[in-house]
Amino acid sequence: MKKNLSVWLTALAVAIVTFLLCFFQPLYTVDKMLADTLYQRPSGTSSNIRIIAIDEKTLDALGPFNTWNRDISARLVDALSEDPDAMPAVIALDILYISNMDQESDARFAEACRKAGNVITAANLVYEEAVLDDGRGGLYVDQSHIGMVEKPFEALEEVSEYGFANTVQDQDGYIRQAMAYADTEEGTVYSLAWQIYANYMEYLGEEPQMPELYSGSRFDFLYSGKSGAYETVSLIDVLEGRVDVRTFKDCIVMVGAYAPGMQDAYNVAVQRGAQMYGVEIHANIVDALLQGKTAQPAPELLSSLVMAAVAAGFFLLIRRMKVPAAAALLAVLIAAELLLGTWLSSRGWILHLISLPVVLLVVYAVHIIWNYLQERKRRQEVVNAFKRYVAPQVVDKVSKDGEFRLVLGGESRHIAVLFVDIRGFTSMSESIRPEEVVEILNEYLALTTHSILKNGGTLDKFIGDATMAVFNAPFDLDDYIYRAVCTAKDIADGSDELEQKLMERFGRKISFGIGVNCGPAVVGNIGCDFRMDYTAIGDTVNTASRLEGAAKSGQILISEAVYEAVKDRVEAEKIGVIPLKGKSNGILVYSLNKITGREA
Repeated sequence: MKKNLSVWLTALAVAIVTFLLCFFQPLYTVDKMLADTLYQRPSGTSSNIRIIAIDEKTLDALGPFNTWNRDISARLVDALSEDPDAMPAVIALDILYISNMDQESDARFAEACRKAGNVITAANLVYEEAVLDDGRGGLYVDQSHIGMVEKPFEALEEVSEYGFANTVQDQDGYIRQAMAYADTEEGTVYSLAWQIYANYMEYLGEEPQMPELYSGSRFDFLYSGKSGAYETVSLIDVLEGRVDVRTFKDCIVMVGAYAPGMQDAYNVAVQRGAQMYGVEIHANIVDALLQGKTAQPAPELLSSLVMAAVAAGFFLLIRRMKVPAAAALLAVLIAAELLLGTWLSSRGWILHLISLPVVLLVVYAVHIIWNYLQERKRRQEVVNAFKRYVAPQVVDKVSKDGEFRLVLGGESRHIAVLFVDIRGFTSMSESIRPEEVVEILNEYLALTTHSILKNGGTLDKFIGDATMAVFNAPFDLDDYIYRAVCTAKDIADGSDELEQKLMERFGRKISFGIGVNCGPAVVGNIGCDFRMDYTAIGDTVNTASRLEGAAKSGQILISEAVYEAVKDRVEAEKIGVIPLKGKSNGILVYSLNKITGREA
């Protein structure tokens, strides 16, 4: 119950974190980078939008822009409107004509615009900090209050339309939003792009469609082209007649800065690392309005709740999954979100994309780390358990080599088996105190255990005062038959010292009988799911036990199979064929006397 509660609380925590990330967008900059990569893919510019550039070529011919009078602008408007049957639909000048310069050129420019009848010029919104009434008897500070609108000079305002050319930079400094209009103290002022679009739609005899707006009058737009995508000609080429102005018939002609020194370039979402001139940005906004490529953020509360639910569900699902399956689910969910975001953007909704993948990746990483720690813990538990049976150095080596293989149930292996038993233990235990029995038994078990593990064997079990050991299980062990024989000799040699020690303390003598056999056996975890015992079973084991039972005090009996395997390294006396309890036929037995293959 507690475990389930912990899981559900963790899932709730994942959901809350996801919701907060999606709703408050602390990863806004990274999110917009991803969104720009997916959404801002130029699909081609409208051929009816043309740009006349105030470029380096023009500046070289006419001088710095700040030295121009309005006569140059008048000449341009006159050239474009010279043939009434081949005029542009809209002439938009992304240039501020705020104050009067000289009466003659100003008047000529205003007259040229009056004759053309389709000129739109730029205005500028001046923002300032203001303390305003909140309508409830209180005050608040508006840091983006529009203090004034810098409009074209009076004569020009009377004969042309205007729209503010201010750009809308996002939090990361990139332009992907625009304003349709601004409410000022003088009334509503429309943006330059909207004014161009509305006039063009009127020219076509159609009704302009206001896009879905948010935060007052804002809308997101998708770029149609990168810098240089629109058909562009140099202003000086138009003035000097090198461009046939009839090619602008029925088009939107936009005039603006197209040279680095004019400081009218901005960071745009469609091309990171490179800037775009303001006139091209306005052209893209107009294009987006014409093609319906505007958008607004998806409902933040709803999308945040959905993403929180997805993250929590992912956490709950992968708990029971293998790492590859969890990775596949992670990839599917991220891909699905990206596809959904792309699909929604084509329908006018911008979805925040980065928060959910970040949470999913963190959950997945924690899942991997948790699985690794759990597997490491389980592995260490198994290793620690087997260190009680197998020489620790053997377990460590096998574990480090990555050859850890345990077969649940059982497997057939060729092994060597050793049994050792205290002679006369039962009668001795009847004549001394229980505490002494335990102490003697512990001394004896310490000797046998140390000898077994020293030679790389596996301590199978203690059976009262008897000890059983196997060699070559559960891990492969080199020269395991010889190791079993060496173990038997070590126990026999150690018994002399132990006998003297016990005689001094308890006045009692003990001796051992040892039997060693080799052959096939089934080894593995024997028992049930809640109680298992790692052991070996089969005739090989039974024979080793019978050999131990037949051994006299201090004698080591080995089978013929064992003797044949180690005869070049031991000295043994042939006892002959002896009957063994429980076996129909006797077996040839040898009594081990000495190990010659190693130092004593």
